[in-house]
Parts: sequence; C-alpha cells; structure tokens
Amino acid sequence: MYGLIGSFHAHAGQRDALIDLMSEGIRNMPGCLSYIIAKDVNDDRKIWVTEVWDNKDSHAASLKLPAVTATITKAMPLIAGFGEQIITAPVSGQNLAE
Repeated sequence: MYGLIGSFHAHAGQRDALIDLMSEGIRNMPGCLSYIIAKDVNDDRKIWVTEVWDNKDSHAASLKLPAVTATITKAMPLIAGFGEQIITAPVSGQNLAE
C-alpha cells in the first residue's frame, strides 16, 4: 500500500469552500482505499488530507483523471499554501486489507 498525509492552508475564510470542492472531486478514483479530509482544530485555515492507495501508480494515475484535474484547477485559487507532505507505507487499518 501507498499512503500520503499532507496539509494545505486555505486563504482566509475559504477553508470550508476548499473542503467542499475537494470532497466533490474524490469519487471514483481507482485504487483509492481511503481519502480523508480533516479540519485542523488549531488553525482555522489549515486542512489535512490522509490518503491510502493500493499502490503508488494508482495515486499517480488519479492525478490525470478529468474530475481530479478539474478539482485541482478550481481549488488552486482557494489555496494560500502547501504544508507538509509525508509519504507512508500503510500496513493495517480498519477496512484495509492486510
């Protein structure tokens, strides 16, 4: 499995709009086992995305899907900056094959 944990900073007052937009663009991504969008409780502009994929190639292919590229294009004006990006190797979890 292939995992990513990353953060984004939305422009002031745009975090909920960014979350809504990103939530619409995550359907029907082959190989995606989990995609979680979360609000940072200590920063009202920050969101975290935690992803689990069956493999790295599935993640790379998802970035070329028309729905995903459209979402990225629409989201960019709402994003003030990118934070950490951590690559992980998920080994276990609820609803994940071990």
